[in-house]
Amino acid sequence: MPPLTPALCGARLTIASPAGDLGFYVDGSGPPLLLIHSVNAAASAAEVRPLHEHYRSSRTVFSIDLPGFGFSERSDRAYTPQLMTQALHAMTDEIARRCGPQPVDAIALSLSCEFLARAASERPDHYRSLAFVSPTGFGGGQRRRGPPGSTLHMPWLLAALRGPGWGGAVFRALTRPAVIRFFLRKTWGSRQIDEALWQYDILSAQQAGAEFAPLHFISGGLFSADIHTVYEQLRLPVWMSHGTRGDFTDYRGKALMAGRQNWRFSVFPTGALPHFEMPAAFFAAAGL
Repeated sequence: MPPLTPALCGARLTIASPAGDLGFYVDGSGPPLLLIHSVNAAASAAEVRPLHEHYRSSRTVFSIDLPGFGFSERSDRAYTPQLMTQALHAMTDEIARRCGPQPVDAIALSLSCEFLARAASERPDHYRSLAFVSPTGFGGGQRRRGPPGSTLHMPWLLAALRGPGWGGAVFRALTRPAVIRFFLRKTWGSRQIDEALWQYDILSAQQAGAEFAPLHFISGGLFSADIHTVYEQLRLPVWMSHGTRGDFTDYRGKALMAGRQNWRFSVFPTGALPHFEMPAAFFAAAGL
């Protein structure tokens, strides 16, 4: 298989952490900004490329590869919200080591908004503001106020996906180039996608151990059953944005947060990754 190449500009580094070896990119100078990609079968820091390239002119930008993705450890282990939260804690500790003890702004995409919300609720002094792009947990009338730390994990589904030796085959079927393109078109809500991201997704999904985290994702193990409680605990400034096209447009549940003074909202006529399609409008609304 071809080796994975860097997804972003700047220095690519690795640190040891309680969540395993963590890969991340750092570039620029100024107040720290943490960028967190989404979770899917072929996720990586490549999903934050427009953010990384824009903000490095005014911020010290840290773009993480979450456990199981990109250049981070992809070992066969349980992938949980707690593991991802540990990774974010390790990242803010590393940022403090490099930039001094100051709170960071952070932007997360999709399911990773749940991890960022949990990390900020556990260590609010580590963060100055949070930006959630197309966050999960706001669809329809769903309410997730389960026991603290509980997930939507379906052990039977994970066992079926992994099977007696066919887990890799299931993952390879889900990450064929045509299938990755299909899912990116559903994310964009358009046949026009970012071709560089598609190419990097293909490469990332071909790396050793690439199937482990996605199979936990598909079986619900990375979704928090208590996420509404976590979102409601946030007292920091929160900016939530989403698009109006594609498969990720049901945000009726954001009414739960609409009356909270620390939350504000933006809607873009885009798919689920507005920073790729309308970068200028996105940056202006983010106010970072």
